[in-house]
Order: sequence, then structure tokens, then C-alpha cells
Amino acid sequence: MNIGSRISQLRDSRGWTQEELSQALGISRAALSHYEKNRREPDSETLTKMADVFNVSLDYLVGRTEHPHMVLDEDVGAFVDRLELSDEEILSKFALTVDGRQLSPEEARRFIAFVRAERAMNQSS
Repeated sequence: MNIGSRISQLRDSRGWTQEELSQALGISRAALSHYEKNRREPDSETLTKMADVFNVSLDYLVGRTEHPHMVLDEDVGAFVDRLELSDEEILSKFALTVDGRQLSPEEARRFIAFVRAERAMNQSS
């Protein structure tokens, strides 16, 4: 779930309007609308305010966990941030999914190859 959908879902679950939430956060209703529609991403200060207002972790708000009050341990978060997907051992231990379906090892390799090719093209531009 993306940030905008998560914000919208949390707001709706409390029965709040965009106007009510935007006032609680000290932002404009238009800005909140942009966040909910994923046209813009909230800055860290606004994300922190949202987490406080909804009483959820930042990890939940940004989609790093499906558990509203769970915070990734700092070491675990650092590991996840530096995870190298092309490592065969990682591919064999973790079920990587797209659209709810697990990637086969071949699909994972093609995905990694695509990202590398795209990066190479962007560097030469």
C-alpha cells in the first residue's frame, strides 16, 4: 500500500474529512489531497505529525510494515535498506512478490537486469 492510500485509509477509518485532518496537521486541504492521490509526498515533519495524529509508527505510514505499532529495529531497517537483491542466497531465502505473486528466480534475475540497464542508460544521458 502506498503512502497516499495509507493516509486516506487511516483518515476514513476515523470518519474524518480532509478538512478536519488538514487542520489537525496544520497543512492545506489541497496539500492533503495531493498526498492522498500520490501527486506529492509529505515531508518528514508532516509524516511525523501524521504518525502522531493517527497513533501509528512511521514505518506503518510509509508502508514498511503492515503492523500499525511495529517499528523496525534500527539494525533490521539498515539491513533492509542495503539488501542486495542480486545475491543468489537472498533470492533463495526471501519470497519476492509483484502483484501478490511470487517472482520465480528467472523473473527476479530479469527484473534486476532491467534495473541495471535502465540505470546504465540514465548515467549515459
